[in-house]
Amino acid sequence: MAVAGARGNPRALSLGPGHLLMAPIGSEEPVDLSSPWPAAWGRIGYTEEGSTFNMETSFEDVPVAEELEPLDSAPTGRTGSVSFASAEVTTQSLRRAMNGGTITTGAGFKTFEPPELGEELYVMIGFESEDGKERHVWRKGKQTGSVEMARRKGAAKTTISNTFTLYKPDDGKKFFKSIISDEREPAA
Repeated sequence: MAVAGARGNPRALSLGPGHLLMAPIGSEEPVDLSSPWPAAWGRIGYTEEGSTFNMETSFEDVPVAEELEPLDSAPTGRTGSVSFASAEVTTQSLRRAMNGGTITTGAGFKTFEPPELGEELYVMIGFESEDGKERHVWRKGKQTGSVEMARRKGAAKTTISNTFTLYKPDDGKKFFKSIISDEREPAA
């Protein structure tokens, strides 16, 4: 028996790299799709290939001696990350990749020095789709990936790699929230 209706919802597609933003922990969050991002949020800028959100939940089977198949599987952990490569080589990009540090201004230049070990800052990360129909907020993250800055000939630009591991916020909220336009949701 065939299911009546369209094959899918073309308005539910999300295209493009969108815009990444960052704010200090505990900053006000967006509450809808039309209001500007609160003042504490700043754009991250250009990236090499956009960004990737990854979430993985680990499960363990619940076996019993009387059955061959497990009766269920129980969650044992969840990890998440947001990764991107900054295409703008600035002291702010280095500060973000190093989880803090000090930027000082000189005559026509700025100097960056990373934080001491154990003094890394946690941040909030935000995303908005190109069409403005989707926003995500990750409430607590720290850059835990390798920081690489490759130099190559020709038009290959230098980037600064970032992988932010996501953590449960201190206030007990979920580690992320998503706001998505009704246009993308299927009709009930």
